Amino acid sequence: MSNWYMLTLVGKDRPGIVAAVTTALFDADCNLGESSMIRLGQNFSVMMMVEGGDEAGVRAVLQPVAERLGLALHIDAIDPGLHQRLVPDVCIRVHGADRAGIVAQVTTRAEQAGLNILDLESDVGGTEQQPIYILQIEGVAEQGIDAIQTALAPLQADGVKVDVHPIETLIG
Repeated sequence: MSNWYMLTLVGKDRPGIVAAVTTALFDADCNLGESSMIRLGQNFSVMMMVEGGDEAGVRAVLQPVAERLGLALHIDAIDPGLHQRLVPDVCIRVHGADRAGIVAQVTTRAEQAGLNILDLESDVGGTEQQPIYILQIEGVAEQGIDAIQTALAPLQADGVKVDVHPIETLIG
């Protein structure tokens, strides 16, 4: 097998999604690469690199599982690029009253300061009356961490708390 695909499955969260999907792929002699699976709100999302036969064959294996579990399935052919993972050297944590534009403002300013985002997670905390937006970004600071801190500092005046910290990799 040398064909790689990015599988995306999304649907209402329920027990057994990961087991059903990975078992179906295993039974079809597919190989798994990197994956990200997470609950977002009341939904569950799977992004998974899979090595298998042709796209139609992979779809035939997963479509019954997706239908049974109420999941939307999407498949794209990809170049896997395995074993070429960048190692993040910076972590940015953002907290602020939930309002439109926080993610756009933070990511635009950080990108302009040389950040290559490798991972971004967000959550809404607080209460329905006083929601708090929580954002965590890991990436590579191509122009240094100081450039990112400087670029994000003006957001503090808008009531957005931003912490930028180096990540110690301990590799080597």
